[in-house]
Amino acid sequence: MLRFVFILALAADVNAASAAVDIDTAATVYQDAAIRQQVRASLGAMPAQIRRLFAGDSAAKLNAEQLAAVTAAAKRGFRIDVFEAPALSVFAENLDPATVKKTEKFLGSDLGRRMVAADVAVASMDQADIDQVMKGEIASPTTPQRERILDKLERASRSTESAVQIFLSMSTAVAVGTAVGSGGDPVPVAERSHKAGEESRAALEENMREPLRRYLNYGYRDLSDADLKSVLAFLNSTAGKRYVSAYVASMNAGFDAMGRRCGEQLGESLRELAQAQLATTQREEAPPPDIALPKPQPR
Repeated sequence: MLRFVFILALAADVNAASAAVDIDTAATVYQDAAIRQQVRASLGAMPAQIRRLFAGDSAAKLNAEQLAAVTAAAKRGFRIDVFEAPALSVFAENLDPATVKKTEKFLGSDLGRRMVAADVAVASMDQADIDQVMKGEIASPTTPQRERILDKLERASRSTESAVQIFLSMSTAVAVGTAVGSGGDPVPVAERSHKAGEESRAALEENMREPLRRYLNYGYRDLSDADLKSVLAFLNSTAGKRYVSAYVASMNAGFDAMGRRCGEQLGESLRELAQAQLATTQREEAPPPDIALPKPQPR
């Protein structure tokens, strides 16, 4: 799968009767798909992205000191050690032995290894280069036939919908975590965030679909049309759909944990800044002490 943000699919229904696998088994698939490398590569850009979310919020009106706290909180929250435990646990819960066997067979094939190598390579690009790819400023040759295959691949993986979902879920997690960290009520915060996300979902998907197709084409530029058809065949198989579902659930769990950790750290920092500001204001506004008149000296 390409860089996790762009190939996440919304979770499909999972057969509850299928047995989950243990953490060690899930960790093997996780390692063979190079998920850790792809997630770790994305985390360096997260503080700047979270800061932009808050800086662009006209209602928040954060000052420079508060935005610096946002950056610091994101660095403490968006870490691989925060991500990995919940992500692996949910990954294991949503896999089954048959899916693991077929997925491992695919990942261990020549095509599977080349696909994973392409995933890691594109995940390791600088964010500025990724932005250029999404805008079409860095592009790979394509043909109408290849575009049709990529369109099917994008729809099979539901990359656009999943990219929007992870963005909205992460935004809600940060907002809820901030409310918890600052001692507020997270329930109305979650409700407002969810409502705003649903209202913006369609527009976000429309704006992101074409850039993500460019990303797919560039990321898999060394895979032939026949290779892409084989990847598509796996994604459309029963095992492929189950693997994507488990992958999605895993990513959502990991990013939710990081978003909440970031929010809690930020809530504490903002509360401390507010208390410090209040103390400063009180000192500045306090009336000067009375000046005692000198006592008359005895004659």
